[in-house]
Amino acid sequence: MMRIQAAVVESPGGPFTLRDDLVIDAPRPDEVLVRIAAAGICHTDLSTRQKWPQQLSPMVFGHEGAGTVEAVGEEVTSVRPGDTVCLSYRSCTACGQCAAGHPAYCETGIFALNASGTRPDGSTPLSRAGDGGAVYGSFFGQSSFATYALAHVSNVVKVPADLPPAVAAPLGCGVQTGAGTVLNVLRPPRGSSVAVFGAGSVGLTSVMTAVAEGCRVIAVDPLPARRAKALRFGAVAAVDSRAVEDVAAAVREHAEGGTGFAIDTTGQPEVISQAIAALAQRGTLALVGVGGRAEFDIMTVLTKGVRIRGVIEGDAAPADFIPRLVARYRQGVLPLDEIITEFPFHEIEDAARAATAGEVIKPVLRLP
Repeated sequence: MMRIQAAVVESPGGPFTLRDDLVIDAPRPDEVLVRIAAAGICHTDLSTRQKWPQQLSPMVFGHEGAGTVEAVGEEVTSVRPGDTVCLSYRSCTACGQCAAGHPAYCETGIFALNASGTRPDGSTPLSRAGDGGAVYGSFFGQSSFATYALAHVSNVVKVPADLPPAVAAPLGCGVQTGAGTVLNVLRPPRGSSVAVFGAGSVGLTSVMTAVAEGCRVIAVDPLPARRAKALRFGAVAAVDSRAVEDVAAAVREHAEGGTGFAIDTTGQPEVISQAIAALAQRGTLALVGVGGRAEFDIMTVLTKGVRIRGVIEGDAAPADFIPRLVARYRQGVLPLDEIITEFPFHEIEDAARAATAGEVIKPVLRLP
């Protein structure tokens, strides 16, 4: 066991508070202790802390960690101390979906393994020094808003030592989701049209990826800076969703007959309806944004033959997909540096506020 510093949320909706009185367990046989160098802040971290149950508080979030392996359990052979790694989501590795290469749909339950606040056996690797009081962790098998994180062998991926930590960190979730939705799920043919609704980090990663695949991309977002980024990354048009009366019609103006593919990163019911309306006959919509219930016109879906596909983590197997993302970054077709803003760890609450306000696209914390 060793002492660490972590950003702790003491109660639902509370701020991130840095505490240096936490203790982390030594790795179990299938676990990896990682010294965190950088951690991305994702919308999931910010939305989950608002509704996290009091009985599982205090809690350490963070699920886009990157750093160096400090120690490994006796069963771990894929990495060793000193390796540079990126952390992603956890899966069971043994069920039918995992065996088929789709661990994002792990039959154990992606949320049970990643968003319960504990390991599968109900234990937490974190506690308070002194009184030993429980601090909940294991968020996405890592809880990486901390100087050290305890990950599972299934969600640790080795990356090149010279890859900047601030770039490596978001590969494990946001970038994987945006790029994987294009490459693994939609697979749009060259020359086809793709509408991306929401130009945050996931949406802009989808834009970069679809452009690199030779697609005509139309981005939709209310924020001028994000629309400008989409155009910079090669989108043929960027629609201001607040300035036009009919967003779907505005999208179709740039795609004769409608778009063949659409990606919703917002999870907002009205935006999902706009995406469906913007599609061409037999078009496909990928739902990526986390939200509640959505309503749409069933007759539109039926008569247009629309296909709607839910997507978790880009339907990516991290061990195979993250190296592909690194290669695309190095080829220059995934210019992640242009959407990342770095913050020192002690400014985590400022970074969260900036992300919520839309002042930055992808905040990444740099740890000491």
